[in-house]
Formats: sequence, C-alpha cells, structure tokens
Amino acid sequence: MIALPEFAVRCFVRTSRERAWTLGRAAWVCWLICVSSAHAEDGYDLWLRYHPIEAPWSARYRNFATQVVATPGASVAAQELMRGMAGLLAVTPIRASRITRDGAIVLSTPGSAADLGPPPADLKSLGREGYVIRSITLDGHRATLIAANSNVGALYGAFGLLRLMQTRQPLQALNLRESPRITHRILNHWDNLDGTIERGYAGASIWNWQTLPGFLEPRYADYARACASIGINGAVLNNVNADALSLTPQYLEKTAALARVFRPYGLKVYLSARFTAPIEIGGLKSADPLDDAVRTWWRQKVDEIYRSIPDFGGFLVKANSEGQPGPQDYGRSHAEGANMLAAVLAPHGGIVMWRAFVYSAHQDEDRAKQAYDEFVPLDGQFDANVLLQVKNGPIDFQPREPAHPLFGAMPRTPLLLEVQITKEYLGFATHLVYLGPLYEEALRFDTHRNGLGPSIAQAIGGMAGVSNIGAARNWTGSQFDQANWYAFGRLAWNPEISSRAIAEEWVRMTFSNERRFVAPTVAMMMGSREAAVDYMTPLGLAHLMAAGHHYGPGPWQGGGARADWTPPYYHRADGAGIGADRSTGGSNAVSQYAQPLAAEFNDPKLTPERYLLWFHHLSWDYPMASGRTLWDELVMHYSRGVEYVREMRRTWATLAPYVDSERFAETSAFLAIQEDEARWWRDACIAYFQSVSMRPLPDGVAPPAHSLAEYEAISTPYAPGNPGWTAAPFRH
Repeated sequence: MIALPEFAVRCFVRTSRERAWTLGRAAWVCWLICVSSAHAEDGYDLWLRYHPIEAPWSARYRNFATQVVATPGASVAAQELMRGMAGLLAVTPIRASRITRDGAIVLSTPGSAADLGPPPADLKSLGREGYVIRSITLDGHRATLIAANSNVGALYGAFGLLRLMQTRQPLQALNLRESPRITHRILNHWDNLDGTIERGYAGASIWNWQTLPGFLEPRYADYARACASIGINGAVLNNVNADALSLTPQYLEKTAALARVFRPYGLKVYLSARFTAPIEIGGLKSADPLDDAVRTWWRQKVDEIYRSIPDFGGFLVKANSEGQPGPQDYGRSHAEGANMLAAVLAPHGGIVMWRAFVYSAHQDEDRAKQAYDEFVPLDGQFDANVLLQVKNGPIDFQPREPAHPLFGAMPRTPLLLEVQITKEYLGFATHLVYLGPLYEEALRFDTHRNGLGPSIAQAIGGMAGVSNIGAARNWTGSQFDQANWYAFGRLAWNPEISSRAIAEEWVRMTFSNERRFVAPTVAMMMGSREAAVDYMTPLGLAHLMAAGHHYGPGPWQGGGARADWTPPYYHRADGAGIGADRSTGGSNAVSQYAQPLAAEFNDPKLTPERYLLWFHHLSWDYPMASGRTLWDELVMHYSRGVEYVREMRRTWATLAPYVDSERFAETSAFLAIQEDEARWWRDACIAYFQSVSMRPLPDGVAPPAHSLAEYEAISTPYAPGNPGWTAAPFRH
C-alpha cells in the first residue's frame, strides 16, 4: 500500500469523513434550533412562504383582498390566491361567484359568467399562457382583475399578483400584461429509475417509482405548484442517459399518475427516450430509423403513451454521444433519427428535443468544434416539431464559456438553449454560486456582435434547465441553490428581466423584505458566480476539475481513455505559456462564429479577457490590461476569488437578526466549506501552474499552503452526484 503524505491524508479526511461529520454536527445544531424556535424554517416552502406582511403594507393590501371571485374552471388559481392571502394577511378572503364589495380579486377566463364583465380587448394577443392584471371598477365596486385565455394563464396571473405582494409593490392603478417570450420552458431531471440522480446534489430522486402510481406523495403537487409559480411548463422525468424501461407499460402508468398531478399546474411531462428501445423492450433486431418495422413500433408506442397521457409533451433524446446509441449506428443522420420520432409525435402535438451535445470517438479534432461541424450541414433538414437542444457553451457547462457557435448558425432549425441548474462544475450544493448572471450572459450573447444579432434569447424557441431538485427537505441541497431554480424559470419566461432584479425578488420572497438584509444579500449573490470563476477557471480556462466526479481541482490529471476527458487537453500549459489555441493558427474554432465576432475572438488583443485562454495559447509574460503579466494576473484572479468568499462569510455573519436561525446556521456552515474549498482550488492550481511556468509569485501574494505533491495525492472517489462514475467518467 502506498502511504499518502500526511497533508493528503488530512485533506482526504477533511473532504470526506471529517466534512461529513462537520455537516452532520451542523445539521444536529440546526435540528436543536428548529425544535426550540417557533420561527425556524427548513426551506421546504421555497419562495412561496406567504408569511404575514408587516405594517403598514398589511393594512394597504387588505383592501385589495376582500373577495376572490372566480368560476369553477379557475379553481386552482382561486385556491392559490386564498392560500396566499390567508398567509400574507392572516385574513382569508370570501370565495364568491360574483363581486359584492370593494377589494375583490376577479379571475376571468373563457367561459366566465357574464357578471364578471367582458374580457379585456387585448387579451387574445397574449396567447394561452399570458395574463393581464388590472385595477377596474365592476358593478360599482373597485376590484383587481386577473384575466387570461386559459386556466393555467389565470394561475400564472395569480402567482404574479402574489409576487407583487410578497415583494411589497403597490397595487393601485395596476395595468400589467404578461406573456412568456419563450414557448418551451422545461426542467430536465437526470433522475434514474433506481432513485439516484446523475449530477444531483440534493439527495435521491423525488420520484418514488416504487410506490407510484398507488401513492402520490404531496411533494409532487408542491413541485408542480413551485414550477408554475415561475412559469415552467414542462418536466423531463428521467435521465438523458435513458433506460428503455421508462417506456414500458409499468413505468408509463407511473408517469401518467404524475401527469395527472401536474396537469392543473400547466406542467407537461416528457420522457427521455433511448434510441434502441425497439430492440431492448420491443424485441426487434434493429433500431434503424428508416426501417418500417422500427417506425411502426415507435408509432404504436407513442399512441400508447397518448392514450394514458393525452397532453404528453414528447421526447428528449441523447443519441450518438458518449456511448449512447443513435441513428449513426445505422448510417443515418441526426436529422433522420429525429424526424422519425417527430413524425409519430406530430399528430398528437408532441415535440422532439434532440441534444446537440455530441462529440466523436475520434480525438483528432478540437472537441469544442464537433457539434457545429456535425449539425450545421443539417440545417433545414429537421422537421418543424424538432428542437435542437444546444448547451450554452461548446464544451460542457463550465463556470464560464463563450456561447455555443450553433446559436446564430442554424437559422432554419428551431433551437432550444440548455443550461445547467445543478452545479456539476460549480461546487455542488455547498458553494453559494448564483447562476442568474450566467444565464443572463448566455441569453444576451449577440451571436454576431455590434448589435447585428440575433441574441441567443431571440434565436431560441425553448429553454431547458438540468434540474438541481432532489429529495432533500429544502429541495435543492442548500437554501441559496433554490435561487437558481427560481432564476431559470423567471428568465425562461422573460429573458429581458435582469438577474439582479430576479435575485432581489427571490431574496424578498424567500427571506425578508428588510432593506438591511436585501441589499447586502443581493450584492453577495451577484458577485458569487464571478468569484467561482476566479477561484476555479479564470481568464477563459476550462475543465480543470478532477476527473469523473468533478469535485475539486485536478489540472495535473492526464492520461486515461480519452485526452478530452482530462484538464491538460483544455489548459495546454507548458513552459512557454498556457491556453488552448483556437485561433486561425490553431484549431480554427473561431471560424465557427459569425463575423465580426470571429475576427474579435481571433485576435488576443480584441478577445475579452474573460475568454482569453479559451481561444489563445499565450506566453506567461503576455501583457494584460491591468499592466500585469498573464502569470501574475492569473494568480491575482485565484486570490480574488477566495477573498470574495471570505467577504461573503463576513457579510452573512452580520445578517443573523434578519433571518431565521435554522437557515442562517446552514448557510453559515456551507460558506465555511466554500471558503475552505476555494482556498484548496486556489492553492492547488497555483502550485501546479507555477511548477509549469517556473515564475515567482507576485509580491505580497501568499504561497500555497502545501506542496503540489500533497495536493496531487488528495483522492475523493465518493463525491456525490455521479452514480457509476468509475465505469463512465463523463456521462452527461
């Protein structure tokens, strides 16, 4: 047995057993606090807490909530309003079928009784999911009208009105029109049938397949309600690395039970489909998409699904990627494979979300280029109900990537933006990293630059988020990770909302409206993603994470089955410099972007420094805008990231008077873990890159706490979220 250095052993214990003990101790302390305090909270209520409103707002709002007037069709929206008002105002409005007093909230949908007044003239243009909220006078009484073209639109409107109250907005003279800018707003659950979640950091799957369909846990309705509150209208229930058993009658019955729970909340169910299901559960010898027997099998399977789930959304497919089967196994194109499924879904109104996350078994091409090379020649060949699902960047959900070049390059193909809500590369659940700025950065990326557009938000018809939800009582593994679920939904509804405004909404709804809490907490959140980039992958570096589980730094980890599963493939550090050369003199990945963006990325003097080492291999002494050398700038970024986390801890420590003790204690413990791990990232990466660059540290900068050999010896094989990682290191 090889003896690990003392520090490595100590770090291994700290990153596994000792840390587990520390978290266990923190959980025990939180339990004691919860037992002893009537005001303690565990996070289950998310941003829908509906805690009593303080004066003077409570008195103002009571005048707007004397009645809830609605027809039976809008019963879910009416129930939510009654629930919200009872919690926020400690007074339950009267439920009525007609307005009889001032201060009523009127829910108007098609089929509403005539005495609720005519629908607004501009309602039709808002579509099925849009709504208006207006201050009106009806039958001589002052009222607040929520009007929509459907019951789910009325529900979205009810949540919209409650959001105004939760964030203490005035309700006089309301005249709001809302409709989603993006059609398909879908959570992708990477949940497996055995209850595990690939890249999940909040416990086991919330779908208890064993007890479905006989027992419907209350959590299922609470999940659908939370999704509806932020406008999410779809959920893929199973992992993109799909198990064909998901399509068997046994599991379709379970899926149908969930669909019945979700339906009143406007949430459609989707399934990830394994391309070789006709072989694995259908008894066929082929899955060739041009084979008539295969087409017949899929048509019969889809008909079977729609008999039990009439509003089934469709299929998500990962094909010919990371070992998954697909049409290329039969000499067919991605378009031919997707169109085969699209044809059988189209009569039912279903869609196919075909993932563009593919890369070849051959490693002689820059991995960042492969999806573009494979799909751009197919532009215009996909059926109308196929959406090509493209990750925000060309590699894989890194802390920062330039936008995927496919956006703006396939004008004749509907595209769907895929982002990751679960923080696979961003510290799992314990790091406070608010992803609103990341999503905003991606959505507003100008695919041509200089306003020539379109932006990614303008180029897409859908947005998918890889879920961070699990069976943890607080849903997402930590309190602040709830904000990423919230931000995804709000930006998918309206990409023009700023991530800062969304953070403020979430803080006010989830914690407190006290300005002395809101301002510092929002400020802390807004810089947290940039801090994580700094202490993990600054200046355009990528994929420096330890192999497989992606927990902690591993820039030295080379070898293995594939070079493009290792950090050296991406950072290319050597004695001369660092960075991947994707210029015209290198892999020429820059040519996949439209002009003038391609020219900007091709010139290191014009490339934004946040992408510099993504596109260029530069000397360690390359002069940066700050006046420092590249080496010194890299070290300063690493140090700056750690300092930001320290400052977050200091800020949070001052906020105890404004937040309940249980959530305060949990967040304090997790921030301590984050600082510990940010220092680990900083020190390990600086130690490794210094061993390559042979440069001294800038004056005044503290050296790594330990030697490179000690950092390299750290092993954490049981990091969470990656079932079967030893067999398939990069399956996502």
